[in-house]
Amino acid sequence: MTSDLADIEGLAYYLYRSAARPGLNAEDLQLILSSARRRNQSLGLTGCLHHEDGLFFQWLEGPADGLREVVALLEADERHQDLLVLDQGALQHRRFQDWRMRFSDRDRASLMDWFAGSDSSTVHRGDYVGGVVAFMMSVTV
Repeated sequence: MTSDLADIEGLAYYLYRSAARPGLNAEDLQLILSSARRRNQSLGLTGCLHHEDGLFFQWLEGPADGLREVVALLEADERHQDLLVLDQGALQHRRFQDWRMRFSDRDRASLMDWFAGSDSSTVHRGDYVGGVVAFMMSVTV
């Protein structure tokens, strides 16, 4: 991990993976997206959420203060469990500047298939994190 968000002023990012709670359905996902997009706009955050096979992968970026606020909400959110921070830290420029919350799922593109066809490792943490970010950036919407 790059650094803790508490130490950052200015632009920051947060990448995590979590498991969706059992029974989460398409309507629940739409509610998550709607509230995330409203909240992110008000806090100046952008990012990407990918949902596949019961897992969430999310990249959030923006002002560190707003990011810390959202991270606290995510950690308390019962719609997912086993939240694992993959990476976080200071950011020089946004990767998803035009997206209050871009969304993709297995129907649009599969992260697991992307890894299977790439040279990225899922064993080495740095390669795994880089692969997740590269996948998210490659998904066309």
